[in-house]
Order: sequence, then C-alpha cells, then structure tokens
Amino acid sequence: MSGEDSGLDELCSTLCASFIEALPVAGAALSAFSGSQQETTLHASDALATRLDELQFDLGEGPRWEAARTRLPVLLPYVRSMTHEKWPVFGKALAGTDAQALFVFPLVVGALDIGVVELHRTVPGGLSDPELVTARALADAAAWSLLRRVLVPESEQGAPQVDLAPSRREIHQATGMVLAQTGGTAADALLLLRAHAFANSRTVREVAADVLERRLDFTPPGTRS
Repeated sequence: MSGEDSGLDELCSTLCASFIEALPVAGAALSAFSGSQQETTLHASDALATRLDELQFDLGEGPRWEAARTRLPVLLPYVRSMTHEKWPVFGKALAGTDAQALFVFPLVVGALDIGVVELHRTVPGGLSDPELVTARALADAAAWSLLRRVLVPESEQGAPQVDLAPSRREIHQATGMVLAQTGGTAADALLLLRAHAFANSRTVREVAADVLERRLDFTPPGTRS
C-alpha cells in the first residue's frame, strides 16, 4: 500500500471509530462518490459493516442509496419488523445478518455529495435527539475531512490559511465570494471550488469564472433569499 493510500485508510478508520465511540452503534462503513457518482467503499469497521455495505451495493437498493438521493439521514431503528417497501430485496437479505438497526447519514458539503456513512446496531432501537445531533456533526466533519485529504495538495496541508489561495486573481476573487456565501474560512471556500471542479471534471479557473459571473452559487439550500 502506498503512503497516500495508507494515509487515507488511516483517516477513514479514525472517522469510522469516531462514530462508534460517540454513538450507541456497533459498526460503521464509510463510502465516497467520485465525480461520475461511482461509489467506492473506503473503510468498514467490521465484517457486518462490510456485509451490509456490500449487500446494498450488489443489489442496487437500500437505505444508503436513499440517503445519497435525498441528502437526508435514513433511520431504521427496527429493521426486523419493518416492511421495507422501498428496498424489498435488501430487506429480505437483512434477515441473514445480525443487524437490528441501521442509520445512514449522507456526507455533503454545500451542493457537493461526498458519500455516505452507514451505522448499524445488533440490538433494536433508535438514536436520541442529542445522539442525532452528534451523528450529523460527525458526518459534517467526515465530509470536510475527506475533501481536505483528497483535494488539498500535500504541500498545502498544515500551511497557514493565507497561503492556500492561488495567486490567480479570478480564483482569489471567487474564493472571497464563496466565503461570503458559506462562512467558514478562505481555505474552506477554496476547497469548495476545488471540489466542484473535481466533481464536474473542470478546472478551478472555470468554476471560479462561473462564481464571478453568478452562474454558480454555493449558498447552502434553505438559506438563500
């Protein structure tokens, strides 16, 4: 395994562990989408997490796809007693596993779909409101962590934020506009530009031009006037 792959695997292992440590769940699986919406499993904490992830991928149905499509959490606290109209084949396959509850959270940053995290329990029961808040916060952090790991060059990681903005004037200006739209930091705004370019097979300069011409807006849905 290369140093880069090893670093990504270590990060994903840490991210999965953060969900298991903070929430009453037995395991977690982390997957990411590429620019073409192809999906890659990055890490699974145990054999059951791997099996649940593989079943949904192989069958092409299940809560992970619903979470990715709707960009909303899918919470299934009693999977054995549910009818699973939306994914009947996967629902039937669940009977052959030890899973009793599933919770899938989309990993999103602004308008970008990063992937999903799938959590499972081997006893039935839901997550409390505070636990849901924690899960959403961990999902947000995981999405940003994956973006930074994949899209920020090694030479820039750990550098002062002022050094992250490229010298090209239009990219610098677009970074400022995205910063105004989303809040956060200049580094995060530039990361969103890079991520959008990566997801759409475009250059950062092209994406910056769309922002400056107001053809592209990173304001989070629900907050636009």
